[in-house]
Amino acid sequence: MQIGSWTLSDPVFVAPMAGVTDRPFRRLCKELGAAYAVSEMAASNPQLWQSVKTARRLNHDGESEPVAVQITGADPYMLAEAAVFNIGKGAQIIDINMGCPAKKVCKTASGSALLRDEKLVAQILHTVVTACEPYGIPVTLKTRTGWDRHSKNALTIAQMAYDLGIAALTLHGRTRCDFYTGQAEYETIAEVKSRVKIPLIANGDIDSPQKARFVLDYTKADAVMIGRAAQGNPWIFQQINHYLRTHEELPRPNLAQMQAVLLKHLDEHYEFYGDYTGVRTARKHLAWYLQDLPNTADLRHRLNQATCPQQQKQLLQDWFAQQLDAAAV
Repeated sequence: MQIGSWTLSDPVFVAPMAGVTDRPFRRLCKELGAAYAVSEMAASNPQLWQSVKTARRLNHDGESEPVAVQITGADPYMLAEAAVFNIGKGAQIIDINMGCPAKKVCKTASGSALLRDEKLVAQILHTVVTACEPYGIPVTLKTRTGWDRHSKNALTIAQMAYDLGIAALTLHGRTRCDFYTGQAEYETIAEVKSRVKIPLIANGDIDSPQKARFVLDYTKADAVMIGRAAQGNPWIFQQINHYLRTHEELPRPNLAQMQAVLLKHLDEHYEFYGDYTGVRTARKHLAWYLQDLPNTADLRHRLNQATCPQQQKQLLQDWFAQQLDAAAV
């Protein structure tokens, strides 16, 4: 698949998720088979650019190309300014968020709330694409099928995106008011793909290699984007890639493989956030990694009580050592 001048080797991407797809997680997913990863939302408001949170989100040191940054907001000129600012920080692809359903985002008329104002959508797309053109930076769009089930306008938005120079479109097969409930509308994604000449990435409920194959076949999308299914399971990218190539399933990682990936992720996470914030923000990742493993309730409780990286890591290493010893008996 092609986004601007960038050729992406495999059709499996990781979705931008607030509080999840930070640089350590993006790097891990790419190492395990994700061909493309978009950053967490970066605010378009210049007053927020110097905040610690935004500074972290704009840190792409050591990240493999292409570096893609998602921007959010409702003002076309502010979004264009944010795009240029992020290009200066290393962004090689700019992604516009029109899909986030969170109340705190929508109440500022940003995210999927923009789908209620098609005229403003057109202004934003035109202004951001025009601002990025002198730099040769492609602009992509992530959106939903509409605001609610009575006002679906995915086809209109997709045609507008194509006409205004958007390089690729990611479509989550739900309306804003669906949030993450119900089943994704793959028929809508298929209709958009059949009607609009733009690279299309299908998003929503893709949680296994078999589901990825089905979605690609049914919608004829150019790629799939994995979100919640990658939380605690970054191996899903290599599993999907392998299945798409061979029609064979890769086995789940064993305990030793899981331990190696988890500890590497933690080391990069602590380095990125620092000890105090790192040990606290790591808790959700640890819960996701361990949620499907038996007899981990006490371990997860103790991991949440840990106050330093060394303590958190030691708890994990001791637990894995016990499990590996038991398996060897």
